[in-house]
Amino acid sequence: MAGEGSPAEVMAARGLGVVSDTGALQTAVDEAIAANPGVADKIRDGKVAAVGALVGAVMKTTRGQADAKTVRDLILSRLGVS
Repeated sequence: MAGEGSPAEVMAARGLGVVSDTGALQTAVDEAIAANPGVADKIRDGKVAAVGALVGAVMKTTRGQADAKTVRDLILSRLGVS
């Protein structure tokens, strides 16, 4: 990495940053919910542990760059679960 710049510059150039912008993640969350209606129904019915499956789907879509806590919060909010 010598000569490639600061650590932040190297991360940006290689696409290694964490995506935590809710606007960018909302589309991936909506797609995960639409693709997994059964899981979404389980979460709405109180089985909040099932949110892991949807978080995993979003992480796959974002190539692991999404902030998992932000994704979890977005999913629960979108499904009306506190």
